[in-house]
Amino acid sequence: MSIHPTLRYDDPKAAIAFLTGALGLVEEQVHTADDGTVGHAELSFGDGVVMLGTRSDPPGPFDTGQAVIYLVLDGADAVDAHHDRAVAAGAEVVQGLVDQPYGSREYAVLDPEGNVWSVGSYRPQVKRAGDA
Repeated sequence: MSIHPTLRYDDPKAAIAFLTGALGLVEEQVHTADDGTVGHAELSFGDGVVMLGTRSDPPGPFDTGQAVIYLVLDGADAVDAHHDRAVAAGAEVVQGLVDQPYGSREYAVLDPEGNVWSVGSYRPQVKRAGDA
């Protein structure tokens, strides 16, 4: 089993350009509807995938508000380099580089429609039966 966040955008093509250009996500697939809108897209980051599409008009049950998505990198140096890439691409930083008390090096930016993309070195763990 796994979990894959899904976001809706007014302009998903602009979101895809931002996410691939500034944050380094990889466009895996983009399916457009007959009217040219993005019906479904998948972007990967390491072994994770975020799905996105176009908001409905009028809004439907899947057209939620903004979200916070967390991208994990291996180590503080990777986070610093990723931050520099995002800043060079024009990303709006809402949290500068910071060392968290739980051991993570992090920063956060806004995408073009107000979602927060947090990037850090903290890797959440799933506890399995029998784990201490």
